Amino acid sequence: MNLSYIDWLIMLVYFVFVLGIGFALKRYMRTSNDFFLAGRSIPAWVCGLAFISANLGAQEVIGMGASGAKYGIVTSHFYWIGAIPAMVFVGVFMMPFYYGSKARSVPEYLRLRFDEKTRAVNAFTFAIMTVFSSGISMYAMALLIQTLGLFHGIIPDQYIFHVSVLLSAAIVLGYIFLGGLTSAIYNEVLQFFLIVAAFAPLVWIGLKNVGGWQGIKHTLPVTMTRSWHGMEHASTNSLGVEWVGLAMGLGFVLSFGYWCTDFLVVQRALAADSEESARKVPLIAAIPKMFFPFLVILPGLIAVSVTSHMAQPAAMPVQHPQALTAAHQALPEGPGRPHGLIPVKTDPRSGREEFDTDGNAVYNYDLAIPVMLLHFFPTGILGLGLTALLASFMSGMAGNVTAFNTVWTYDIYQAYINKRGTDAHYLWMGRVATVGGILLSIGAAYAATGFNNIMDALQLIFSLVNAPLFATFLLGMFWKRTTGHGAFTGLIAGTAAALVHHGLTLPDGALAGLHGGWIKVLHHYPSDMAQNFWTAIFAFSVNFVVTVVVSLVTKPRRESELVGLVYSLTPRPVEAHLSWWQKPATLGIGVLVLLVALNLIFA
Repeated sequence: MNLSYIDWLIMLVYFVFVLGIGFALKRYMRTSNDFFLAGRSIPAWVCGLAFISANLGAQEVIGMGASGAKYGIVTSHFYWIGAIPAMVFVGVFMMPFYYGSKARSVPEYLRLRFDEKTRAVNAFTFAIMTVFSSGISMYAMALLIQTLGLFHGIIPDQYIFHVSVLLSAAIVLGYIFLGGLTSAIYNEVLQFFLIVAAFAPLVWIGLKNVGGWQGIKHTLPVTMTRSWHGMEHASTNSLGVEWVGLAMGLGFVLSFGYWCTDFLVVQRALAADSEESARKVPLIAAIPKMFFPFLVILPGLIAVSVTSHMAQPAAMPVQHPQALTAAHQALPEGPGRPHGLIPVKTDPRSGREEFDTDGNAVYNYDLAIPVMLLHFFPTGILGLGLTALLASFMSGMAGNVTAFNTVWTYDIYQAYINKRGTDAHYLWMGRVATVGGILLSIGAAYAATGFNNIMDALQLIFSLVNAPLFATFLLGMFWKRTTGHGAFTGLIAGTAAALVHHGLTLPDGALAGLHGGWIKVLHHYPSDMAQNFWTAIFAFSVNFVVTVVVSLVTKPRRESELVGLVYSLTPRPVEAHLSWWQKPATLGIGVLVLLVALNLIFA
């Protein structure tokens, strides 16, 4: 690929700008509260955009584009089932607990509600999760740079991947080290507008070239163009999961587990300037989030529609996708699936093409968005598109690193290593933790090379960490009888159940190891995503049952100690000064009505 001076200039201006934000904010980082929580002074609308932009990293832009190409419009469930209801719930019900308790992190809330050992389990597992999530974003960015040949002729090809990892790490380290969470938030807002500016024309041009939505429907199997079609059985839809696994695994456990308990996004709401603003942050974020499938999933569908006739068997004309058998439609990948512009996956270190256990080529769906940019964008606009992609990767990294340095400093270092340090010392430790988080993320970036869809890898991480944690939060916030011993035991049991389930199951066509089956293969799932959903269900269920049983046989805390931490013992937020249309509940209902409409349109 040959980039013009205009393309390079656009990317250079962006990198200078993000580092400049860090330098400009450095003088305002006087206390640890400024560095870790932005002084709790950011307006609601800025926090709202940062709330979704922190999640708008590689996992969303590349991962959702990849899942759109691999699974189809059913991927919209990650938004319309797996995000919006939980965002409404966290805004209306959970933010009063987080903001009102003055907890500086999610693990610290667990200490206030339960005890120190429960906080410790969550702090360590969350720190590990953020490192892996940041590493996945770093891997995706390096893979993009290598695949597009941005440094071809400048750096020897065999070193491009490694140099790209280090370059992305250095840039993110620069502006987080200087400006802390405030720098991350304002860069995330910038990244949000970049994504919209770059992807809206990409979708418009792509749709014109494939004949619009009707052209996609005539080209692809029906299971890829209807979100609820074939959900009665795992073998009759492209995702490889039935409606029970989808609704319970994604719509309830993974969705609520992520949006309600993941400090990465909760931290953005905690930076708001008041409790009222904090409650509105997830609700404001839910509105643009609802329409993001049209910006990030649709390009994946377009990518496999452009030349998909080349991958279709001759006996199955693309004008009649309904003629495809259910079994053929349900394959997550393989020789009969439409691949369009999607290239075969190659090992980034050796350059060799990869094959599954049946000898079929493994297609690199993570490149759906990049190949779309190269296929449709001319000089200048291509630079904008690439800048938006690179911005999303760094935003994902920065979001995880800011969450990591906060949890490390407050919930691990201050809690167990140095309890009597000065505020200046903890500010210094936060910067040291930023460097450490970046170094650990580099290692995680190389582990991510084992997946051909980073969304699969991320959902696996969430099923191991967030899914069991959600049961702990649900019982802790709404059942005052829940005890610290119950929460701790349940959290350990739920996490262990997730690991055991993953170790005993394996997706079809995958090798035992990172994808599962590392204990013994007792069951095969149609896809990685189906395995992830059921891993989350097992983790949540085991945690819930164990927590209830242990809580019933252990002594609960006095009710006076739980005021502000349990729903039934917490005064309701004062809303008398708000008009009916300004109340969070009203905004939440309006969001849910729009959500139902979108599900009906694409059912």
